[in-house]
Amino acid sequence: MFAIAYLFLIVLFKPFIPEDLAREYLAGAILLGAAPCTAMVFVWSYLTRGDAAYTLVQVAVNDLIMLFAFAPIVIFLLGISDIIVPWDTVALSVFLYIVIPLGAGYATRIWLIRKRGIEWFDNVFMKRVGPITPIGLIITLVLLFAFQGEVILNNPFHILLIAIPLIIQTVLIFFIAYGWAKAWRIPHNVAAPGALIGSSNFFELAVAAAIAMFGLQSGAALATVVGVLVEVPLMLWLVRIANRTRHHFPAASPGPS
Repeated sequence: MFAIAYLFLIVLFKPFIPEDLAREYLAGAILLGAAPCTAMVFVWSYLTRGDAAYTLVQVAVNDLIMLFAFAPIVIFLLGISDIIVPWDTVALSVFLYIVIPLGAGYATRIWLIRKRGIEWFDNVFMKRVGPITPIGLIITLVLLFAFQGEVILNNPFHILLIAIPLIIQTVLIFFIAYGWAKAWRIPHNVAAPGALIGSSNFFELAVAAAIAMFGLQSGAALATVVGVLVEVPLMLWLVRIANRTRHHFPAASPGPS
């Protein structure tokens, strides 16, 4: 949804935002749009009683997309927006925030299963580390707002302007995907998480990449933080819509007996 962000931030809001700053905001919007959601996917799926197996597969697909396509997509979209960023900076962001965590998680899983067995891994280890994800997300949000608090308070009007295209593109993607799933008569436990996954973003990666490429106090970093502010309440609203329209979709097929 690059076109929506460009239309609003560069064209329609030109009288209100200096051009250089508008391009920084656009860069942040690009980073958000190029990073498909992973961690929060499980939350949205759980809230809509989504199919756990489908959700896991979608997360794996999103990880692969980010691993191989995030850098080229970001470089391309920034380039056509006249925003030049070195390839090595984007590649370093991918390595630090995708390759290392993904590799560490895979190695840990293999090592623990070999040492303790799959049953211990699923029933003991995963339950112990389960709370780490929400705690990590909360800490991330606290740090983000701590570093960007002064900028947010000093630019309330710009916050509103940045939020408008982010909200529009999120809602538009959700209803396109959700309506498409309904037309294809896909069960709700796949349609709902699928639409929510498509419309949400891996905002942790987007924020980290924006800071690495443009700096902590940059407009790009601010735009990604606005994405955090917008996404959580907006996604909860979309979850409610998905749950209230459950009866419009076919029931899930029964699993194997």
